[in-house]
Amino acid sequence: MSYYQPGILATPVPAQARHLFFALESVEALPQALDSLLNQVDGKSAVVGFGESLVKALNVQIDGLRSFPALTGVGVENPSTQHALWVWLHGVDRGELLNRCNALEAALAPALRLVEMQEAFRHKDGHDLTGYEDGTENPHDEAAIAAALQSAGTDGMVGGSFAAIQQWQHDLKGFHKLSSEDKDNIMGRRLSDNEEIDDAPVSAHVKRTAQESFAPEAFVVRRSMPWIEGDRAGLMFLAFGFSLDAFEAQLRRMSGLEDGITDGLYRISRPITGGYYWCPPLKDGHLDLRALRVG
Repeated sequence: MSYYQPGILATPVPAQARHLFFALESVEALPQALDSLLNQVDGKSAVVGFGESLVKALNVQIDGLRSFPALTGVGVENPSTQHALWVWLHGVDRGELLNRCNALEAALAPALRLVEMQEAFRHKDGHDLTGYEDGTENPHDEAAIAAALQSAGTDGMVGGSFAAIQQWQHDLKGFHKLSSEDKDNIMGRRLSDNEEIDDAPVSAHVKRTAQESFAPEAFVVRRSMPWIEGDRAGLMFLAFGFSLDAFEAQLRRMSGLEDGITDGLYRISRPITGGYYWCPPLKDGHLDLRALRVG
């Protein structure tokens, strides 16, 4: 039996998903809401993460958890839209996800109020809407477990994970006006065969985020999925790590805060949200909330 929420590392990403973001409305009603959460979330078809404000409302502390920083880089902005609770619903049918979303929203009220929801989906075999494959450099198997999950700590911490989420909005019309060479140089990979370009510009996304180039190495496990809403579209970026440090190091470099060079990705996309969450492990098939002094 898994000791972590299996939806974190399940591959491929789900065919359909919903990202739900909740605000804390009533501390007094939290115990009942958390009981309902335990009954509705299995860690597989629904992954749950707690924000810093909700953890503080429970008068506890999760080492390493913090709120998402609003990072201003070299001509770029990374907004913080931190929420109290995040739930990532997995499924294959949009109607089923709608019904599950409504049931969860009702179960968590009045303690928690759904304030943001974003649908996402798997494109091709895990591609971004630009056409490029996402997560090519993801670690696998034992390396993925080491990168994504906490391996030590007090009761209720081992098997936990930290999630970093950013919703990126793409300028797809502008992107597709670019030459094939320009597109590849933004990404640092060739669209034709997904091979890394050795002589790509230093601003190429692959070079900005090369996980082994950081000290310490900044490995995360990406579970990003595209989104479409009317004429707006982009990527729900999602990365899991045993801490938030690796993701934040990558974001700072992408934003030019390390060396003044901004990631080429900002030419054709911009983040419009940002949040950090702690995802508790499992115990006997249920969320293990001992670290929160619950259960």
